[in-house]
Amino acid sequence: MNNFVHSFCYTFNIYWRYDVNNKINKLKQELMVMKVNEIKPNYSKLGRLYGLDRRTIKKYDDGYEGKPINRNKESKLDKYREDINIKINLPSASINGVFQYFKENYDDIGTYSNFYKYIKKHKLIENKNNKCQLRYETEYGKQLQFDWKEDIKMYNKYGEIFEFNIFSATLSASRLHIFKYSKYKTRIDVQRCLIQTFQYIGGITEETLTDNMSSIVNTKEKKFHKEFISFTKDIGFIPKKCKPKHPYTKGKDESCNRFINWLVPYNGEFETEDDLIKIIEKINIKVNQQKNETTGVSPILLFQKEKEYLKPLPNDKIINLYLYDTVSVKVSNESLFYYKGSKYSVPIKFINKSLNIRDENNKLYVYYNKELITIHNKSENYINYKEEHYKEGLTSILKNKEFDEIEEITKRNLELINKLSEV
Repeated sequence: MNNFVHSFCYTFNIYWRYDVNNKINKLKQELMVMKVNEIKPNYSKLGRLYGLDRRTIKKYDDGYEGKPINRNKESKLDKYREDINIKINLPSASINGVFQYFKENYDDIGTYSNFYKYIKKHKLIENKNNKCQLRYETEYGKQLQFDWKEDIKMYNKYGEIFEFNIFSATLSASRLHIFKYSKYKTRIDVQRCLIQTFQYIGGITEETLTDNMSSIVNTKEKKFHKEFISFTKDIGFIPKKCKPKHPYTKGKDESCNRFINWLVPYNGEFETEDDLIKIIEKINIKVNQQKNETTGVSPILLFQKEKEYLKPLPNDKIINLYLYDTVSVKVSNESLFYYKGSKYSVPIKFINKSLNIRDENNKLYVYYNKELITIHNKSENYINYKEEHYKEGLTSILKNKEFDEIEEITKRNLELINKLSEV
């Protein structure tokens, strides 16, 4: 009965609107004929004829066209339009990423659906055509896909540029995403990020899948480097490569990479490297809480099932062996490398080279290609030169100076540097 009444009312409403519009059109035509023939209309008579108020007849005679079909209603997003336009047109920005930024910083943004419609309605960005890609599923605990989001550049509130990479990994079954900040992307960094990822999820997958990244794959032979194979055996997983020019074989992590674009709106919104890392961690949590379009549930919820199928982590001795060797640094032209707020010296032949740092028992063990080149005591001083390193650098610059002069200049300059570093 209710359906019948609803249907009847709907049909009657359509008919009534049609009848009213038909009357108005006839009225406007008659008024136009009267105007052309210079006949003064009788509003009361016309009102009775068309079933309208005489004042309504007069409005149409004076040129009234009726209510507009579409009204320009103000949106609560109008006051943010300029800022939205700036953020959405940053390189690599996504609508969802910009929405997450505004939602976090303002209380009256509303839903993502309305935010999306607002951007499309005002043509703040162009529509993009997406290619069709079929989905495929993987067994629980079977596979971890990983990749780099490379050479990201962001600037803080003071205009300082931060250059870094993000290691992104995805559990193929639950779609749980893990993001790791990294200054460099060497084999050592890949190994460190993989271990930190396995620690984060609390277990090991049967295999991993990635592309032919040069740090772990011999691109000529299309095989993993021996050092990386040794690492995978120690940790306990099988490394696999996706087919060349077929990135969709690891499409779940490619999808994960798109979420990195959520970072873009934070340009100019942070101060330090620690702030940046916290933003990445915050985005990581949000990504895993959002409902996945394929599975219909959030990754964090589905992960509760997948974690039961993960293999146990190796013992701490193996993990620590690789974690200690996984901090990569680059040597500046001053023959110094930066580590946790301080700079330390190395021989000048390592300038512009990448080194590995092992931080243990309040000492820094500095390696180049597995070879120990120097050891520093950890220091709170900003600059820490070893006398022999400074003297070697000075000798290469002041080639005409005698040994005694070099000795004297070295001691004097190091005393001054130490005093300034202690301030």
